[in-house]
Amino acid sequence: MADQYQVVIAKHGTRRTVRSDVFLNYALYGEPDDPIGMDYFVWIARNADRTVVIDTGFSGAGGRKRGREILVEVPELYRRLGVDPSGVEVVAITHAHYDHIGNLGVFPSAPIVLARSEYDFWTGPHAGRPLFHHSVEDDELAGLRFLVDQGRVELFRERRELAPGIEIIEVGGHTPGQSVVTVPTSEGVVLLASDAIHYYEEYERAMPFTSVADLVGMYDSFETVRGMVQRGEVQHIVSGHDPGTLQRFTPADGELTGLVATIGAAA
Repeated sequence: MADQYQVVIAKHGTRRTVRSDVFLNYALYGEPDDPIGMDYFVWIARNADRTVVIDTGFSGAGGRKRGREILVEVPELYRRLGVDPSGVEVVAITHAHYDHIGNLGVFPSAPIVLARSEYDFWTGPHAGRPLFHHSVEDDELAGLRFLVDQGRVELFRERRELAPGIEIIEVGGHTPGQSVVTVPTSEGVVLLASDAIHYYEEYERAMPFTSVADLVGMYDSFETVRGMVQRGEVQHIVSGHDPGTLQRFTPADGELTGLVATIGAAA
């Protein structure tokens, strides 16, 4: 069906840290500061008619600078998945952190869709402050500005249809324009939460992530997603960084074992 897709969840990196590094004011919970993993993903929605890419991961340089374990470079991961960058219909960016915009240059012609409030923040006066500046590379922002100048970036407010049936929705919280993407599949509607929900525990227990632009907005984003689930608008939530994500869905085999899972029938 033209408005039904297979969602591909593809892991390209990982790291180990502790819980106080990922949950805001963790000492308030009175729980052990146990080790925790963090995985890094890109997402794809595709059928026989079109391919939509959601976020582009971190670049090799960006990952190495931060000590991330690179499991496979993102352009190589796309190749293994059979994604031709020149044939991608649109690239949706949920927010402009380094691990979500690191490979925009891979796509030679696809339009880039990003929330206006996100772009305005990262090109505004506060983006260079230390608490924000570590989240994105200067060359990545320069690349984004270049694409804007080339007319390749489409800036939206609140929500926008990316392709028939696929929608990007601005929710805020983690960053000023943090967005989520909904995709219809044969197994129901999938919500690609990106960093609106880094961890399932974050959402289920309302435990904000340590990096947050608007704390009230982050709590509100949890409730926005919860409402979508309760109303039956969404059947599956895909977190942004939870190491348990792949195990919740259909695993790939062969060279993609442990790196990829899918939701919905292939076209």
